[in-house]
Amino acid sequence: MNQTLLHQTLKKHFQMTHFRTGQMEILQSILNKKDVLAVLPTGGGKSLCYQLPALVNNELVVVISPLIALMKDQVMNLKKLGLPAGCLHSGQSDSDKLEIFRAVQKGGAYLLYMSPERAEKEGFKNWIQKQKIALFAIDEAHCVSQWGHDFREEYQMLSSLKNLRPDVPILALTASATPLVLDDIAKSLKLKNPDINVHGFYRDNLYYQVETCAGEEEKLSFVHEAIGKNPKGRIIIYCGTRKQSEKIAENIAKKFKDVGFYHAGLSPLARSEIQTQYATGDLRILVATNAFGMGIDQPDVRLVIHFQLPANIDSLYQEMGRAGRDQKPSTCLLLYTKADKGLQNYFIMNSDAPKKIKDSRWRNLEALVSYAEGGECRHAEILAYYKDAQRITKCGHCDSCDPKSILKIHKPHLIQMLKTKLKSKKENIELNEEQLQQFQTLKAWRLQKAKEWDQPAFVILSDKSLKDLCIKRPKNLVELKNVYGFGDSKIEKFGWDILSELTNRG
Repeated sequence: MNQTLLHQTLKKHFQMTHFRTGQMEILQSILNKKDVLAVLPTGGGKSLCYQLPALVNNELVVVISPLIALMKDQVMNLKKLGLPAGCLHSGQSDSDKLEIFRAVQKGGAYLLYMSPERAEKEGFKNWIQKQKIALFAIDEAHCVSQWGHDFREEYQMLSSLKNLRPDVPILALTASATPLVLDDIAKSLKLKNPDINVHGFYRDNLYYQVETCAGEEEKLSFVHEAIGKNPKGRIIIYCGTRKQSEKIAENIAKKFKDVGFYHAGLSPLARSEIQTQYATGDLRILVATNAFGMGIDQPDVRLVIHFQLPANIDSLYQEMGRAGRDQKPSTCLLLYTKADKGLQNYFIMNSDAPKKIKDSRWRNLEALVSYAEGGECRHAEILAYYKDAQRITKCGHCDSCDPKSILKIHKPHLIQMLKTKLKSKKENIELNEEQLQQFQTLKAWRLQKAKEWDQPAFVILSDKSLKDLCIKRPKNLVELKNVYGFGDSKIEKFGWDILSELTNRG
């Protein structure tokens, strides 16, 4: 496909002069009739990847989306640009739906949005077999995978699209997915040798900070300090439970204005009103559970705080991604205590998921804990975790790369003095001079091993594990079992290497 034509179409219909990272590669695959798996983070320009093929091919593109509000918003924006679009949803009258079908029947470019449930209706299946279609686009495609963080059964039924129209390419889009999830998406949707594009996880306007806290009082001190340092722009504070979101909102409202809370226990009307108030700026600070997020697109979110650990790195990254969509500097702060892990364990144990899915969720939770306890560049670790095409070694804007810039709390009894990044603020593990040298050696070994395995360093071993090694200095594999973070799998992979490092450098 001629790149000049793509640029001309982009400028003519969207008034843009250049493509974002990854968009051109994705578009060329689609226009060459290839199935595509694409991971573009929040704000990375996913929608353009399925909107442009409708215009270039002058044909129908069917977009599967999980949220009515999101579909309506995109259709409204497309119509403002003078582009033909419509969405089918449960709140419409029959005459509204008939009008959309008539518009499609005229032929030419059209973007038709619908839910995954509607795509399974027999009437739709019969209808879709008669249409000229450029593309099936499946947004939030991670919902297809049982290994993902937001699995939905209705999404797995979308495998029928390939049976109905094997001639039509499928674009599966998501903002975050690990290689395991991507493989499962491809199998579930029956994609044919899909081109895989993973781009844009590096957000250079976001400052990442993780703090291990002694308890809720210390967390609240960080929250108040962070809000005080961000007097302008919107703020989102994510909590683990409905009760806590209300409790934290009440606490914050004693000192700051325009505070609200949001969770799934509120009525649909109440949730809609809160979303509207947040969108218009009547609420500046929103304390919410993970029920608030998908489809939220406010450009000036200056601060995202996770008051507790979410379920996994995918959830953390997606929710941090609400910050700084206007490309201006914004802060993402994760507050972590041991109790947070217990809450997520409770959620996993009490879910109805099969054992293999629960085991996967526990592994994902352990990976997030290791990330929180890690000491390498936060952004570099994210890029490695998602296998982004771009890699860096140091970002200069996270608590590991730029410790002088970290947010500190100023209550005298809570100040955490950062003597050195090597004398851990994590759980107050103090190392003597000899142990610090050993720690440096082990960090260098871990970084090399991470490069060899193409994994983030925290997946190899956390800082906490390395420090425990320096203190306990195990002499054999049996003693290694007493070191934090070492189970049978870690010992099998790295045991002899670790013992060699400890012996040679001892």
